[in-house]
Amino acid sequence: MEDREDVLRRDGTLVGLATAGLVNGMHTSPWFDAMSAPIAAILSGFYITSPVLLFYFVSLTVSVFTVILAGVPAAIYEQSQGLETSNARSLTIWLVAAIVLALPAFLKMIGAW
Repeated sequence: MEDREDVLRRDGTLVGLATAGLVNGMHTSPWFDAMSAPIAAILSGFYITSPVLLFYFVSLTVSVFTVILAGVPAAIYEQSQGLETSNARSLTIWLVAAIVLALPAFLKMIGAW
């Protein structure tokens, strides 16, 4: 029974992490505009000039970068503790870092910023 609770806790944390990444990838994120120009330049090299595709690629890039960047503090924690696999504490650190990165997008989305 204890193992089931740990799995559910991990799943909930990973769903929250994915949600924070997706929210930060939305057009309300301050990182969205900053990443639009470099991504547009890269996509134009592949002859992809559709504004809709640019929107999707920028959103995907910002979301993925959010999740990767938020994983750095969790990885540092895991290395300092000598862990071989992630535990609930390291996943929580990862989630908190993702929420901190996505906080401006959350605030702008609800109209507080």
